[in-house]
Amino acid sequence: MKPLTSYTCKLTDEQATALDAALRARDWKPREVPYARFAFESPKANIVFYESGKLVVQGKGTQEFIEFVLEPEILKQARLGYEAVLNPELLLPRVGVDESGKGDFFGPLCVAGVYINETIVKAWQDLGVRDSKNISSDKKISELAEKIRKTPGCVVTEVVIGNEKYNSLYVKMKSVNTMLAWGHARVIENLLGLKHQMNPPPVKAISDQFAASKDVTKKALMTLGRDLPLVQRHKAEEDLSVAAASILARDAFVTRLAKLEKQFEMELPKGASAAVDEAARKFVERYGAENLAKVAKTHFRTALRAQGLPEPPKKEWGQ
Repeated sequence: MKPLTSYTCKLTDEQATALDAALRARDWKPREVPYARFAFESPKANIVFYESGKLVVQGKGTQEFIEFVLEPEILKQARLGYEAVLNPELLLPRVGVDESGKGDFFGPLCVAGVYINETIVKAWQDLGVRDSKNISSDKKISELAEKIRKTPGCVVTEVVIGNEKYNSLYVKMKSVNTMLAWGHARVIENLLGLKHQMNPPPVKAISDQFAASKDVTKKALMTLGRDLPLVQRHKAEEDLSVAAASILARDAFVTRLAKLEKQFEMELPKGASAAVDEAARKFVERYGAENLAKVAKTHFRTALRAQGLPEPPKKEWGQ
């Protein structure tokens, strides 16, 4: 296993004071870092403790520092290498679900599901599987997605809701959350249809809680999905199964968006921004407003601006 070269954790004020003293006692060199309460460096590692309470350790000496200084002197507990011992749920067979494209004007809504077990968790220990929002490179997303799909024992599925289908569903459902719930439920159902490939069977499914009520997704579950406990929580991408699903969903979104760009011979920027507004205006100018539904989510205000139509007043929070 490769030695750790990057590590983050939260420290209390008391732990931060103790760490500051421990580093000074070891003659680490202080340095200035924006928004940091303190920062030090040595020939092997850089350490920054931010005002937010987050500690970041980087460099080839990261693992040595954690095992011989941070854990025994500051945290007073052994964590590194013992995550599964401290939290056995990390090794449970489970299904993770996540989506991509929800906040992007152009391109489809993609939902992916991933089954993992203890063997897969250990196989991915050095792979760098994490929430896709923390991976800026589409190339890296693609590489990780390919490795996830090829991992022995890993079972995956994807549901891509193309723009025309998305827009017709939105007219019918009148809610992005309702559509997301349907997409998540559909992915869980499709994945459980492959349960014979899962060894051992999953004990739960995990997804992000995107609606105020957990019932939105639970009510959307289908026949097979109702038999598997569904855990909905904020920041679900911290779980390895959901992080893997987020990577597959993002890869599916990026791939489909690239196909639309090739089909219509123009750049369709990700997200929602001034650049997206300009691209939408150019698309309508070139292909007509009647074709906008083929590449975009037309309930976005961007669609109205692209057509020179007035926007309805924005609702105040809580209305």
